[in-house]
Amino acid sequence: MKISLPASVANRRARSGRVKGFTLAEVVVAVSVFILVIVGILSAHLVGLRMFQFDKTKLTATEWSRRTFGKFTDEVHTCNSVQVGNFAGGFNGLLPGETQQGDSLLIYPTADTNHFIVYYVDHSDQTFRRATEQAGSAVILADAVTNNVAFSAQDLSENVLTNSQNNEVIHLKLEFYRPGLFMQDSDYYKLETAATRRALQ
Repeated sequence: MKISLPASVANRRARSGRVKGFTLAEVVVAVSVFILVIVGILSAHLVGLRMFQFDKTKLTATEWSRRTFGKFTDEVHTCNSVQVGNFAGGFNGLLPGETQQGDSLLIYPTADTNHFIVYYVDHSDQTFRRATEQAGSAVILADAVTNNVAFSAQDLSENVLTNSQNNEVIHLKLEFYRPGLFMQDSDYYKLETAATRRALQ
C-alpha cells in the first residue's frame, strides 16, 4: 500500500537539504537599520560633546572671573592709593584734567611707593596681566581681550571723572572674543566689576 505525504511535508523535506540564509533584501534592510542606529548614537555623542565644550567654557570663565575679580577688588579695597593710566613699556599716569580712563591701573598697597601692583592690558598679544615692582613678575590673567579701555575712575553716579578723587570708584571692564574651534562656536562675552577704597583719607 502506498501512502502519499501532504504537499507541505513533501516540500519541507525537499528543502531540508538546502542551506538556510537571508535573502539579499533582508541583508540590505538589516545593514541599513544598523547604520541608522550607529549614526544616531554618534550624533547624540557629538551633541553631548558640543554641549560639554560650551558649558566648560562658560564655567571656566565664571570661575576665573570669581577668583581674579575677587583678588582685584580686595586689593583696591585695602590699598593706600590707586591711579588709572596707560601702559606702554611701563605705567604712565594720567594728568589732571584728563579723562580718567585707560588700559592700566596702578595700586599702592601702602604709603611706600616703592611697593606697587599694576594691572594692565597688553595690546601686543591681547592679554590682561598683573605685575608688581619686582622685575619679571608679570603674570597673564586672561587672553583674547579685545577692548582698549579697561579701567575708569568714576563718581558714585558712574560718570567718568576728569580728575582723581579720594572717593572714586574704580571700574574694570574686560571684553573677550574667542574664535570658533572644533565642536565650539565663536564666543563673545564681557565681564565688569567696580570697587572703591575702604580706608578713605
